[in-house]
Amino acid sequence: MTVRTRFAPSPTGYLHIGGARTALFNYLFARHHGGTYLLRIEDTDKERSTQAAVDQILESLAWLGLSPDEPPVFQAAREARHAEIAHALLAMGKAYRCWATPQELQEMREKAMAEGRPPRYDRRWRDREPGPEQEGKPFAIRIKAPIDGETVVADLVQGEVRVGNAELDDMIILRSDGTPTYLHAVVVDDHDMDITHVIRGDDHLTNTFRQCMVYDAMGWRRPHFAHIPLIHGADGAKLSKRHGAVSVLDFRDEGYLPEAVSNYLLRLGWGHGDEEIVPRDRAIELFDIKDVGRSASRMDYAKLTHLNGVYLRQTDDARLTREVLEILAKRGTLFGTDGAERVGLLMPDLKERARTLEELAGAAAFVVHEGLPAIDEKAHAALTPEARTRLADLAEFLSAAPWEKADLEQWLRDYADVKEVKLKDIAQPLRAALCGSLTSPPINAVLWALGRDESLLRILAAANGEA
Repeated sequence: MTVRTRFAPSPTGYLHIGGARTALFNYLFARHHGGTYLLRIEDTDKERSTQAAVDQILESLAWLGLSPDEPPVFQAAREARHAEIAHALLAMGKAYRCWATPQELQEMREKAMAEGRPPRYDRRWRDREPGPEQEGKPFAIRIKAPIDGETVVADLVQGEVRVGNAELDDMIILRSDGTPTYLHAVVVDDHDMDITHVIRGDDHLTNTFRQCMVYDAMGWRRPHFAHIPLIHGADGAKLSKRHGAVSVLDFRDEGYLPEAVSNYLLRLGWGHGDEEIVPRDRAIELFDIKDVGRSASRMDYAKLTHLNGVYLRQTDDARLTREVLEILAKRGTLFGTDGAERVGLLMPDLKERARTLEELAGAAAFVVHEGLPAIDEKAHAALTPEARTRLADLAEFLSAAPWEKADLEQWLRDYADVKEVKLKDIAQPLRAALCGSLTSPPINAVLWALGRDESLLRILAAANGEA
């Protein structure tokens, strides 16, 4: 059997982080088994589905490296096929026409609720022939649910789950306006797409028993089902905007790396020993649906941010430089070729402290400017009259230094020894002059990245009281 999985979002809103994890699990399972991972856009809700949402879903999946192996299937384009199967079930006697009016259905619901029963269709048209009054009137098609026994689903995550068939109703598979219902369309699409494993959120588990009615009535092989627990906020409530970023692209815009987000989502509800850092190739090697837990996971933004910092430090400097320059450009920061080159030179040191690309861009902003940077309050306080005098002296001393990172560090130490001062008493005013802040990468790295001319220009400007 060739494994075929699918991710099937509805384009009625943005792709949220829970949906992204479902896509990731489908992708990894397919890759682990050498199979195919597909995407189906379930756009049958025509009033709420939008092209903007479709575009956001595709963009989100591409950012995460989860684009499908084949072009997306759009469910709404397959309505004729869904109707064909509904009429086939009708012809086989596995479904029937229902002329119940909206008023009759409302009366059924009210009566059931008054009697303490679940509101359910009473099957009044299941074995009833239409009369002259039904002639030419629209009808829905309902499937004939099994009445006795039970339906059993061997779920790959939840284990064996059973429901008494008495709990199932004769659900509508084709509405009176000729459009298919979601639960029917999903089954037809999964069958036609040769889906072998349906991996989705456990909020769909109750739907599975109703969908099995269509599989069984058509004599189709059921796929393997795996219903994964949902993601909650830290407080245990359903994840929402009040907990923080939820949209996949929110995480991108806040400066997270896609590989860090993927790694974090992988570890939400799945685990392999004590491994926390699981790159994509390792995840494909290890992923097995049996390792998915049954309990809901809780989103921990602090843990994600820490993990993102780990990935930042492992990421290629050239890529980080491109990302940072893009962020600075979006912020309206002006810089030339020299400024861009300085960011690249300083990147190995800049990324050691940053946790997100946004933080990294903020830390790099001082290096792209020409001349004295904006000085924050603490840095300004460090530029005392004594410190400014020291900076003027230090500028003269450094003007003769070989401008290499290691040499500059030794020259600063030599200066401190000769002047009999602590190195930090030199470094802090120097940071204030060069960076506008008392927090920066190693000061010798800053000097080296800025270059001799720019460094001396900034030091002398601070010494002369321009800050």
